[in-house]
Amino acid sequence: MQNDKTTLKDLSFFTADGNGGVFALIDRATTQVGRDMLRKHLQRPADTYERLLDVQATIKFWVDNDKLWPTIILNGTIVMLEKYFDSAEAATAPPTGVALALNTLFQKILNKREYFFTQFSISHLSDFFKGCTALAAIADIPGIPAMLHREALAIKDELNHRLTADIMAVTKQTKYAELLHLGYRARREMKGMVERLIASYARIDAWRAMARATVEHGWVFPDLQPASPVCLDTRGLRHPLLLKPVAYDIKLNYNQNFLVLTGANMSGKTTFMRALGVGALLAHLGMGVPAAYMRISFLHGVITNMQVEDNIHRGESYFFAEVQRMKQTAEKLLQPQPQLALMDELFKGTNVHDAYECTKAVMDGLMNHPNHLMILSTHLYEVAQQFSATADVQLAYFVTSIATDGAYEFTYELRQGISNDRIGYRILQKEGVIDLLNRKS
Repeated sequence: MQNDKTTLKDLSFFTADGNGGVFALIDRATTQVGRDMLRKHLQRPADTYERLLDVQATIKFWVDNDKLWPTIILNGTIVMLEKYFDSAEAATAPPTGVALALNTLFQKILNKREYFFTQFSISHLSDFFKGCTALAAIADIPGIPAMLHREALAIKDELNHRLTADIMAVTKQTKYAELLHLGYRARREMKGMVERLIASYARIDAWRAMARATVEHGWVFPDLQPASPVCLDTRGLRHPLLLKPVAYDIKLNYNQNFLVLTGANMSGKTTFMRALGVGALLAHLGMGVPAAYMRISFLHGVITNMQVEDNIHRGESYFFAEVQRMKQTAEKLLQPQPQLALMDELFKGTNVHDAYECTKAVMDGLMNHPNHLMILSTHLYEVAQQFSATADVQLAYFVTSIATDGAYEFTYELRQGISNDRIGYRILQKEGVIDLLNRKS
């Protein structure tokens, strides 16, 4: 699966300041390197169905076996090791006779900074090797997932170095002369090894982070299916960023792969589509999803048309940006691998007549792609009516409760059929816009 920046932005996986969004919900990594690996995994999830099953099995393992996690490795451990080995080029000379002759007390007094840097670094290296040894031991557990087994074996192979045992044996009582020798040899012989171990640790940290998030939020693991026949069946699906989300049931398959949504402004269409996109993407990370149940076929991408922006530097209008994004969607749908396409209120940047013609032409074209899952929302109820008798298309609308006095309430209930609610003018009145404009200065 591949997800572009626009899709991740439309689905609110990252916020502008980087502190919120869906990513913040799943970021339970212990270290920054694990967090960075998790971000990479989100941008490029498993590229095959078989690999996705391996990832899911690995995350399930950590859900059941979190007690095996080596808590001795902290973020500071990794940061210190990166700093220590990055400075290895400045320490190519072996420790001098003077340094070795001075006892620990004199080293603390005469060369305090170097003394504590060496002691602190070797201590962190010792802790790191101990933590990696615990991860390597996972390889001996019968029946562990193949992906985790391979990673644990790789760690065990890296630890097979002549200095590993000596460094792990370091304590606070270890003499400074011995620390100097170990540090000198480690920086000459183990830099590449430590970098590879950190990479392995980061991958496992990212898998465990998704397991911790799954447990913390009470999410369920989806039933993953092969790419064909395409399907999406979910019950109790909710948007994870909402404090009081409404849960929805939806079922799409090869025979009915196209859902057209209608409803008033703010009735829930966009949030519903985002919930679908977030759920599908989380499923393809191999982790749990915010639903009571989900069955989904392996998708090769999620592509969205939601928050299109014009480009003043290129002289491109909002409508042209909409057309370009729709072109990218069409190119994706020409590929045989199934995609999930989420299209929200297409062609807002032109007049109603043009929007009608363009939307209908797009919907006619979408009917030629039964191998993909497609959801489209529109205010143009007349367009939706054109497809009311088409068997491949599901029609659903979000209910707005309108009283006899004109008051309205969004219920966020999803029903089969087509809405004819038009409450834009009522919203304008309720917010006092009309009254303000009618006042004279």
